[in-house]
Amino acid sequence: MSRPSTGRSSATHRREAAGLTLQQTVEGSFYGASLLSEIERGSRRMPADLARHVDRLLATDGFFERRCEDVRRAKHRGHAEYFERVLDAEAHASAIEQWSPAVVPGLLQTEAYMRALFKTERSPLSSRELEERVGARLARADVLRASTGTPQYWVVVHEALVRHSVLPPGEMAVQLDHIAQFARDERIFVQVLPWSAGAYPLMQGNAMILEFADAPPLVYVESQHHGSTHDDPALVKRYRRSYDLLRAAALPLDASLALLEKAAEDCGQGGQAGGRDHRLA
Repeated sequence: MSRPSTGRSSATHRREAAGLTLQQTVEGSFYGASLLSEIERGSRRMPADLARHVDRLLATDGFFERRCEDVRRAKHRGHAEYFERVLDAEAHASAIEQWSPAVVPGLLQTEAYMRALFKTERSPLSSRELEERVGARLARADVLRASTGTPQYWVVVHEALVRHSVLPPGEMAVQLDHIAQFARDERIFVQVLPWSAGAYPLMQGNAMILEFADAPPLVYVESQHHGSTHDDPALVKRYRRSYDLLRAAALPLDASLALLEKAAEDCGQGGQAGGRDHRLA
């Protein structure tokens, strides 16, 4: 998926005028020469911290950071400001691993589910603002439908999420089948953590781990009105261990898909997504 650049001619011209190679330019940053090459070709957006590094190195008085800000404003319209770093990261991650205990992950939400969530806050959104938010979230899912460069996406959800029908039965059936279809097409890996799991890692919140071929991994955690990204290696390692333990506690892939399909079937027949008596152990 093509991304706006910070100006190929400007970046390349100024670097070459300074007599620097790609590798020399990224030295001292967390990024690789291959990423800078893609930025100069116009296929990747320059991260803000790399832009600041390049500005310092080339003495360009904040030129690249300002260009990043201009692109950011245009690209991130419809998303919360705290989510901006993740929005960029999703498009270029080699792997995304997510734990979502209460809400269907944004990448897997149907339009009806999105609208239900946006309306829960009773916020005074104009029709334009609501459509902007829905459109922006729908566009995120393109990363899972791309023919090439699609990240490996592994998601663990709690059985409570599957059983909690936040939509009318027919619409909830569509939402659950939407997730199941991605799994059936082998575009994603889905596991369900069953009620019977008892205590489990990451009980106190959700988490997303993003890995890249040319940059350090990130962890993103979110609450109702706030989210934060972390790239401290020690903290990322702790989240990685917790996620691996959580995945081990969840149902296997086949059993998880069967649970989702049964819940969708129950909703499609006009009922709830199955009660605790109908769960698969």
